Order: sequence, then C-alpha cells, then structure tokens
Amino acid sequence: MKNILCAWLGNTDLRAVAEENIVGLGPVAQAVIARDFDLLVLLCNYPESRAGNYLSWLNDKKTIASDLHFISLSSPTDFGEIYQAAIATLKAIQSEYGSDCSLTFHLSPGTPAMAAVWMLLAKSIFPAELLESSREQGVRTAIIPFDISADFIPVLLKGADEKLERMSAGLPPDAPEFSDIIHRSPVMQHMVARARRVALRSVPVLIEGDSGTGKELLARAIHRASPRHANPFIAVNCGAIPADLVESEFFGHKKGAFTGAVLDRKGYFEVAHGGTLFLDEIGELPLAAQVKILRVLQEKRVVRVGDTAETLVDVRIVAATNRHLMVEVAENRFRQDLYYRLAVAVLHLPQLREREGDLSLLIDHILDKVNRESVEEPGYVRKKISASARNLMLSYPWPGNARELLNVIQRAAVWSADEIITEEDMRDIIIFLPSGPSNKDDEVVLGDGVNLQEILASTARLYLEKAMKETGGVKSKAAKLVGLPNYQTLSNWLEKYGVGE
Repeated sequence: MKNILCAWLGNTDLRAVAEENIVGLGPVAQAVIARDFDLLVLLCNYPESRAGNYLSWLNDKKTIASDLHFISLSSPTDFGEIYQAAIATLKAIQSEYGSDCSLTFHLSPGTPAMAAVWMLLAKSIFPAELLESSREQGVRTAIIPFDISADFIPVLLKGADEKLERMSAGLPPDAPEFSDIIHRSPVMQHMVARARRVALRSVPVLIEGDSGTGKELLARAIHRASPRHANPFIAVNCGAIPADLVESEFFGHKKGAFTGAVLDRKGYFEVAHGGTLFLDEIGELPLAAQVKILRVLQEKRVVRVGDTAETLVDVRIVAATNRHLMVEVAENRFRQDLYYRLAVAVLHLPQLREREGDLSLLIDHILDKVNRESVEEPGYVRKKISASARNLMLSYPWPGNARELLNVIQRAAVWSADEIITEEDMRDIIIFLPSGPSNKDDEVVLGDGVNLQEILASTARLYLEKAMKETGGVKSKAAKLVGLPNYQTLSNWLEKYGVGE
C-alpha cells in the first residue's frame, strides 16, 4: 500500500530554492524530509519552469518519486476551481494506485482556501491524515476534533463562496429561478440539476409526474432560467379544450371562419412566439389534434382557421403529463412520432412520499406562505402546527402530492380556532383512504378482447425504454436493470419489441 503525500506547491516552497537561509525549507520539503512517503503529488498553479527547478532542488534534499499536476486557476482563492482540481487529482491517484492507498494532505502550503478544501475532503469522501508544518514547530499531524469538523464543514459549504457547495452536490451554476421548488432530497436535487442544465437550451422538454407534483411550477422555472425568459410563457390545459376547438385555440382563426368568429384571433402558438408554450396534460389531446400539433412542431408555421397564409412561429415546447406516454404509444392512444418530438429532454417529478426529507420542509414553507398571505384578514391568528399534528402529516402518504398538502394546510389554517393546529384539527381535514387488503384475482378481467401477448409486449416495451433511457443507451447496464443475462439478449429484446437503441 502506497503512502502518498498530496499538497499544493506554495510560494514559500518556491522561495526556499533561492532563499533557504531566510524562509527555511518550506512546508513541502519539511514534510518530505521528516516523514517517509512513497510518492509526492504536487498541485501547482505556478509556471512550469519554477516548479521544475523546485523538484530538482527538493531531490537534492531527499530523493522521492513525485507527480506534478499543473492546474490553471482563475484565482488561488476560488473554492470551486480548487475543489474540482483536488477531486480530479485524487481520483487519478486512486485509479492508478488503488483505493486502499494511504493519503496525507498537507494544509500549510498554498492559500487558506486550498487548506479548507483539503480539510473538507479528508473529513468526507477521501479520508486522509492532515499535516501542518512551520519553521518553528516542525511537522505534525493536524488534529481536527469532531465538534470542530461538524461546525467547520457546514460553514464552509454555506459560506460566501457557494461554488464549493454546488460542485460537491454536482450541480450546475446556481439558478435563482428554481428557488420556488422547495426541496433537499437527493432525488429532487438530481432532477433540479438536470432541469437547470436543459433550461439553458431551447430543446423541447417533457415533464412526467403524478397530479399535484408541481409540473407547471417546474415548467415556469425552466422558462425563467432560459434565454426566452423575457418573452411570454403560455400555459395550456390540453384536457380542457373541446376537440372541435383545438385548431382555433392553438392556431387562431380569421373573422368569419365559423359561427361566433367575430374577430381575428391569434392562437396559442402565435401568442407564445419567442417564448415558451406549456402543454399541460398533453396525453389528453385526441389523435387528430396530435397530428396537427406535430405538423406545426416540424414546420414551425401555423395557418389560422379560415386563412391560407402561413405564419412563422418560434416557440419552445414544454409538455407535461401524468400518464406514461410510452404505454399510451404502445396502446395507440398517443402518436409515437409526436412523443419523440416532445421527449428530447425528459424530467420525472417523483411523488411526495418518494422525496425523503422534503415533506417537513414543505410543511414549514407552505404554512409560512399561508400566514403571510392571511396577515391582513380580520381576526386571523398566525398559525403553528403542533408536534402531534406534524407527526400525523408525516405519516400520511399524500396521494395528491404537494397540491393536496397545500390544500390541507390552507383548510387547517382557516378551520382551527386557536393559534396551534392540533392533531384533532388535522384528523378532521385529512382524508385517510382505506388500506384494507385487496383480492388481486378480482382485479383481473378476462374476455372483452383481452390480448395477453399485447399486454406482455406493452409491458416489455415500457421497461426496455426506461432502462435504455436511464443508462444512456449502455446495453450492459440496461440489461442488468431489467434482469437480462447480457447485452446480446437485450439487443434481441429491443429488436423483438421495436425499441430504438
């Protein structure tokens, strides 16, 4: 097992080459001479010539194998860049020498930001010994007690330079447009990170999720964070448009085109020109309407009802559905070509009960919002939720997700007479669904055109599509997700059920 010392090359180290009698050996040379290391890994943001001279000088003091990593930093105090460089270097070390190598991080060379990142990494994902050194006291292990670590790391993560927090969470640059999406669960952090990335582009987005999970809230955040944010955001409930009015609503009409058309009218596509058109519950559109929507997406032109002239439209489509569109495609209720037009970027909003740690956060946020909005109402008393009422809410499955949570808290604030919302108040409001055992045999209906082969094929297509999407098309990984023995078998299934690779 290799014993490896990692350090930034500091200014004092470089000065020691020519000014040893003034500054001493410098932190790195002190540690190399005082301890036995198999390898010295140096991160350096100085010119190569100075670093080369330093290594020659160091080897005159004590011969040691060294690995020099030149790092370009915009600032020696940029936490994000320092963190990224350290992570890349440590991963390279583990890749070459194995994850069981013994790591030591030197805190003294470099800037305080560099030392802070070494401390963070040593106390989290890369356990390591921490060294410190000085000309007066020599080399010693830096002891960071648990209580100091517990205080230091959160402060570091939430400090003025929040780049470190975003890098450690794997997030893109911060986007305040997503601040309305209250969350802290890993599943939501991953989803929001993907949404931030796709927001910067103009590709279509398909948002999947059960009713009440916040699909429109996410769509609006994507629009606000996009280059189109200064242009309109038009939300359309596709399930609320009568089939005979689809063309008029989406594409507009000319005066006199039909009875009641007393004026020229722009459709949703024209109104959203330059901005975002949010098609909520896209799965509710009839097939005939889907054909017309697809044509507009392909040609980027609309023709108003009663007109022959084409109008160019430039819109970004964000669609949402609480259905599984691939199942709808398999059962011929949704056009496959339209699905692939919409599903360039797919985001899945999890159910509230799947968002571990988010429920309590949302309860506090919504109650605070209700209190602020009700402050001017006559006789209103600022509400609090008792511990027993909160426990009841935390044990409830919330089938209506965040929308149901909002409605329940609003009703509780109105109906409770006192300042404290009690467990009894909450039990009067929450509707607990019966959870008795069900007989699965009673749920199976035979006859009436049941086609077992098509049911199996539809299920297979659904799982194959999802596995390929989640693994980015890597067949070996997708095969494991669906329980197939190898990628060749998966290829045969993809071909059999017509699933694209």
